[in-house]
Amino acid sequence: MARNYKVLWAQAAEEDLKSIIEYICIDSPLAARDSLKKIKTKASNLCSFPQRGRIVPELKDQGIIQYRELIIPPWRMIYRIYEEQVYVLLVIDSRRNIEDVLLERLVRKK
Repeated sequence: MARNYKVLWAQAAEEDLKSIIEYICIDSPLAARDSLKKIKTKASNLCSFPQRGRIVPELKDQGIIQYRELIIPPWRMIYRIYEEQVYVLLVIDSRRNIEDVLLERLVRKK
């Protein structure tokens, strides 16, 4: 029998998503709604098969293999599986350098 995981959103990921949707909404509320639905659906689908995402390549190169990502063009949703939970940690523009984003987040937390 397949395990069901609970998908949880970190506050930072929720803020990322809010910023994305607000930005899109400036030009097209309909596109913003569709983007929100697409991202939320992809995240919700992780409850049945969280390993579907690849290990984040930039982190894998550093020996860090516990973080995975789904590509939802033009975004990357970074998450971590822990026991029976999937934690959505970031939703970022795929053109951004993940290392820069992580460094920026670490500095901002101080």
